[in-house]
Amino acid sequence: MKIYTKTGDQAKTSLFTGRRVPKHHARIEAYGTIDELNSFIGLLKDQEIHSRFKGLLQQVQEKLFTLGAILATEPQKKEKLKIQRIQEKDIQILENEIDEMNESLPVMTHFILPGGHTTVSYCHVARTVCRRAERQISYLNENEPVPATVLAYINRLSDYLFVLARKLSSDLNAEEVKWMPE
Repeated sequence: MKIYTKTGDQAKTSLFTGRRVPKHHARIEAYGTIDELNSFIGLLKDQEIHSRFKGLLQQVQEKLFTLGAILATEPQKKEKLKIQRIQEKDIQILENEIDEMNESLPVMTHFILPGGHTTVSYCHVARTVCRRAERQISYLNENEPVPATVLAYINRLSDYLFVLARKLSSDLNAEEVKWMPE
C-alpha cells in the first residue's frame, strides 16, 4: 500500500464511501480532530501512570478509531460500515471510571488551572482537544445527523479526561492551582 496517492493534491479527500469532499469539510474537520485527540491520548498513555489508566486509554483509542470511521461515513451510507458502533455501555464505562475516581478526590470548589506536572498537562491538552472535537461534531450534526451515542461518548470522554487530570495530580502529588478571580 502506497502512503501517497496524489489524490489529495487538489485539496480534496475521500470519505469512507468514496465521495470526494474538500479537506475543510465539516466531516474531515471532525474526524481529523478525533485523530489529533487519539495522538494526544497516546502521548498520555505513554507516561508513567497506573496500568489501569493505560488500559482504559487503550480502549478509548480503539473507540476513537471507531468514532472516526463513523464520522467518515455519510449517514445515508452507514450500512456500508461493517464495524461495531459506539454503544451505551461504552459511555457507561467512562461514567463508572469518573465516579470511582471522584470518590478519592477532594470536592472541587473552584476552577483549576491546567498544569502542575507534565503528565497532568498532557491530560488537559487531550481534554481540550476532545472539547474541540465535540464542538466540531456538534456543528456537523446540525447539517448531517451524527449518532447520539457519538455525541454522548465524546462529551463523557472530555469529562473523564478532566477527572483523570485531577486524579493524576493527586497520584503524582502535584499541586492543583485553583483559579481565584481578582
